[in-house]
Amino acid sequence: MSDKVTVGAVIAAFLEECGVGAAFGVISIHNMPFLDAIGERGKIRYVCAKGEAGAVNMADAYARVSQGLGVAFTSTGTAAGNAAGAMVEAQTAGTPVLHITGQIDSPHLDKNHGFIHEARDQLTMLKAVSKAAYRVSKAEEALDVFKEAVQQALTAPTGPVSVEVPIDIQQAEIEWPADLSPLPVNAVVPSDAELDALAD
Repeated sequence: MSDKVTVGAVIAAFLEECGVGAAFGVISIHNMPFLDAIGERGKIRYVCAKGEAGAVNMADAYARVSQGLGVAFTSTGTAAGNAAGAMVEAQTAGTPVLHITGQIDSPHLDKNHGFIHEARDQLTMLKAVSKAAYRVSKAEEALDVFKEAVQQALTAPTGPVSVEVPIDIQQAEIEWPADLSPLPVNAVVPSDAELDALAD
């Protein structure tokens, strides 16, 4: 019997460590490993949206009300593109949203072979509408990528961050990590001199 777990399960547990109580999204074959793990663990409430823009808008609202991290799941290609307008709104408002989207199987990435759901250079599109955007290229690096993404979203100036994860990596099995803790977020604190200057 293997002690390994899927990348999806590790990321679900990491989101719990980040204090995420609810996540929003549209269910797809390209994000099921994440959503299955969230459902099995039963600690994060998953709210289905009718569309990707609505999912990101709900995650945006959740982050604003909770003063925490909003999380939205979308699928690959067109679905990730559908989230763009809501991501721009979150960016304009400075809302810390983590947009987790799928990607086609790693062997087919960036080859433009017309693979189902493939979008030409999805990562560049995500960078245009996000504070930062990442791709998970290896299963063993997934947690580190997500830790950096969450830190980016929560570090001033806060904003939405996208992470795309190929479906084969979501399903890949890895050892349970020793540390699921999020990276520290350094608060921006003005000096006394700066505050005095503003008061004058």
